[in-house]
Amino acid sequence: MLGQGASDGFYCCKWLYRKIKLKGRLIAISNSPRSDIISTVEFNHTGELLATGDKGGRVVIFQREPESKTEPFSQGEYNVYSTFQSHEPEFDYLKSLEIEEKINKIRWLPQQNAAHFLLSTNDKTIKLWKVSERDKRPEGYNLKDEEGRIKDISTVTSLQVPVLKPMDLMVEVSPRRVFANAHTYHVNSISVNSDYETYMSADDLRINLWHLDITDRSFNIVDIKPANMEDLTEVITAAEFHPHHCNLFVYSSSKGTLRLCDMREAALCDKHSKLFEEPEDPSARSFFSEIISSVSDVKFSHSGRYLLTRDYLTAKVWDLNMESKPLETYQVHDYLRSKLCSLYENDCIFDKFECAWNGSDSVIMTGAYNNFFRMFDRNTKRDVTLEASRESSKPRAVLKPRRVCAAGGKRRKDDISVDSLDFTKKILHTAWHPTENIIAIAATNNLYIFQDKLNSEMH
Repeated sequence: MLGQGASDGFYCCKWLYRKIKLKGRLIAISNSPRSDIISTVEFNHTGELLATGDKGGRVVIFQREPESKTEPFSQGEYNVYSTFQSHEPEFDYLKSLEIEEKINKIRWLPQQNAAHFLLSTNDKTIKLWKVSERDKRPEGYNLKDEEGRIKDISTVTSLQVPVLKPMDLMVEVSPRRVFANAHTYHVNSISVNSDYETYMSADDLRINLWHLDITDRSFNIVDIKPANMEDLTEVITAAEFHPHHCNLFVYSSSKGTLRLCDMREAALCDKHSKLFEEPEDPSARSFFSEIISSVSDVKFSHSGRYLLTRDYLTAKVWDLNMESKPLETYQVHDYLRSKLCSLYENDCIFDKFECAWNGSDSVIMTGAYNNFFRMFDRNTKRDVTLEASRESSKPRAVLKPRRVCAAGGKRRKDDISVDSLDFTKKILHTAWHPTENIIAIAATNNLYIFQDKLNSEMH
């Protein structure tokens, strides 16, 4: 099994579709408006909750179903727990710019009590939300009537002790903090520190450090903005804190480099501790080289030893102790190399794919076109291409491996030609359960959840 890191399990692993219900129907809705397009997916630290954000500024939280004796296969299914409007469209009158409500990132805070907390951000404003349950209501107030109106004190002739009465379970979501006015450019990343007191937010040119209890100020820890904007050669594309060391963080750039910074060295981390960069092959250089080398996502492994990055064509694993080149390079869709010109013309070459580790850091996952997603086993070096589609969304349907045939190549049965790929169907956002083989795949406006067959049959 992948969750336990057994390499033999990966190749044999069969992934089952798990049902997701939204008011009694599947969340996958055809012909939905642009606002329903999912823009981020994130499991919480236990994997019991899954949050998605969309372009309409909404956050939908799904909760995993507990194991049931009457329905033995129900565990692993996620049902809607709560839905709320996180951000609204705004207008920056100073710059005459519209600020989209689209949710760029969601990050959960580790659970400290009965309530859950999460951070959500659009291009400019980060918000901290509290998600809590209420199944009791107070009754028997002395100074209020049953409808909540204040009584005339002169009518109160006796005192009673208020009591808590059971009520239907209600999930309440309330905003606790709003962190605004700190970013001139669009926020692309937020990351909660391992001290659970601070977090950072990154835009194209700056990274800010916040305290979760302080909203009116933040500390600028990285600033790559040149004195003259004409000298600008790269932008920050993603940033993340180390999972165990609160002083370390990494950020990636549009030039394909990674910079590891240590906040103990200086208040402003403009000078990195380590620079991870792969030397470019001069013979392979082309007009598109810089575009396709831009890093769209970076993730620390759970162990904190490795970094996983995604650029347009490849996923790479870096060892923190080796800066000169990546430890492993995986070709995600190398068959697109001959199509870069047309992908540039339709702007697909600028798509930003995310990547994810499994719980034991032995397998990596990332998205591709045609609603395909790829998995790579680091131990066996085997890989598989799977498809998230309506056809595979029958309950407990097993996903079949797919294969893309390069133009002019030999085609086998069920192979798909690279010329017939649908570039409007793309999987940019993926998430892997922190300990189990459960994955969440966002395909445009549809959310798919798959669980490995072996795990599913054990429950």
